[in-house]
Amino acid sequence: MGYSEGLDRASAAASEWDEHGLIDELWREADASSVGLTRDELARVLSSIGLKHNYGLAPAIAATPSQIATFWRGLQLKDLALAHACALGRDAAWQEFIARFRNALTQSAISITGSAAMGEELAASLYAELFGLTERGEQRRSPLAYYSGRGSLKGFLRATLAQRNVDHLRRTSRETPITHDQVATVSPSPTPTPILLGRLAKALAAILGSLPSDERFLLSAWYLDRRTLLDISRILRVHEATVSRRLQRLTERLHKDLLKNLQASGMSNAAAQEALATDPRDLDLNLRTLLQTSQDGAFLRQGPSESERP
Repeated sequence: MGYSEGLDRASAAASEWDEHGLIDELWREADASSVGLTRDELARVLSSIGLKHNYGLAPAIAATPSQIATFWRGLQLKDLALAHACALGRDAAWQEFIARFRNALTQSAISITGSAAMGEELAASLYAELFGLTERGEQRRSPLAYYSGRGSLKGFLRATLAQRNVDHLRRTSRETPITHDQVATVSPSPTPTPILLGRLAKALAAILGSLPSDERFLLSAWYLDRRTLLDISRILRVHEATVSRRLQRLTERLHKDLLKNLQASGMSNAAAQEALATDPRDLDLNLRTLLQTSQDGAFLRQGPSESERP
């Protein structure tokens, strides 16, 4: 059975209970149209992943609509849409993938192998595999089809590179066992050091603490309280599209500010980028306390500006 056929068979659960347009909301949040992924295709991907992982619940537990929605909202939606659009061979998706990950793939491969020449060779071989140059009939076979969105796409690619490197070592070193050092070298997810975690927590606390109340509210409502764009738009009395744009601009700015803060603390750009991939649960930081603030109502009363009106 081909990849697209598998998605077709996973579509029923996504449409049975979607009474409030959740799929449409997630499709917009993932910016799936920009990479050529349709609303129905994203619905099938979400359903397939949810069924495979039982929506993050124990196997014997049946997920409620609320639990399904929470699971889907917790996925890396933009990365998920990009990966699966690439797996389906969409040109727009591949253009974005190349721009975002091609150089990063090469640098990660060089770091994993410890050699520029070997790293470039490893990255080139994986890139060809991701693109689906090996085909069976008319169906692409890309590892990106297995990306679940439960972690970052960057982390998934690094893990895939590391595994391909181990496979290569096993093929080429039949008489010489792979040493512990070699396996450690290709570890895709090194344990964050206390120093790194401390720097990241300090930078995050400083930046979140300096945010105005309206931006703290947006982050808390969206990421901690899991409110929908529609819920937030009703509270703020603005259009959903306005909320979406504000969230996108805010998260992009936070990422840049964190990167600058970490670099200012003495970290290299590569080390700072790796630090930003750290699971927030590893940090000794109470995000809710940082974001919690008494609202003076000024932001809640303001309507959209001329530029923000849909």
